[in-house]
Amino acid sequence: MGVRIERAERRDRERVVAVMEEAFHHDPVSRWVFPDEDHRRAVHGRFLGVFVDVALAEGRIDIAEEGAAVALWLPVPAGVLEEEDPTPALMRRTADPDNERCELVGRLTGAVHPHERAHTYLLMIGVAPDRQGEGIGAEMIRAELERCDREGLPAYLEASSARSRRLYERLGFRFLGRTVDLPDGPPMYPMWRDPQAS
Repeated sequence: MGVRIERAERRDRERVVAVMEEAFHHDPVSRWVFPDEDHRRAVHGRFLGVFVDVALAEGRIDIAEEGAAVALWLPVPAGVLEEEDPTPALMRRTADPDNERCELVGRLTGAVHPHERAHTYLLMIGVAPDRQGEGIGAEMIRAELERCDREGLPAYLEASSARSRRLYERLGFRFLGRTVDLPDGPPMYPMWRDPQAS
C-alpha cells in the first residue's frame, strides 16, 4: 500500500490530539471512562493530550496520510519499575479530577504491562473515522514491526476491543491470556509480539 509517514513534532500536538479524539470518541474504553457523551466531548481531548505529551517527550508519534492517522510509540527498557508511574494520576488531574476512572484505566493496564524484556510499546493508534477500513493503521504498525524485526525487539500493546484484537493478531501479536477487566466495563487485551526472522 505504501502509506506516507512523518514524525510529529511539538507543533503538531493539537493536530494529533484532534485525530485521537475523533478516532477514540466512541471507543469502548473511552465510553467507559466518560459515559456521558457531552462530558466526553468536553474533556476527552485533555485526557488524550496526556498520552500525546508523554509520547512527544519519551517516544515518538507517527502521522500518516497527512493527518488521517497517528500512532504513539514508547521505548520500554527491561527491568522492574522502581517507582510508581505518575501518568495515571496526571490523566485524572488534567482531564477530570472527580472521575477516578481516568486514573484507574492507567493503573490497571500498568499493573499487567510486562517489563522482563525491552520492547516497543504501541501506546495508542488512531485513524480518522472517515479513513478507517483503508488499512492505514495496519500499514503504520507494519512499518514499526519491520524495524522491530530488524533490531530483534519485541512489541506490546493493549487492544481496547475484540475487533482491534483481531487486527493485531493478523499482524503477529498474541493475546497474553489475561484481560484487563475494567470494573463494569469492557475488557482490554494485553498483546505481545516477538521479533520475527525475515
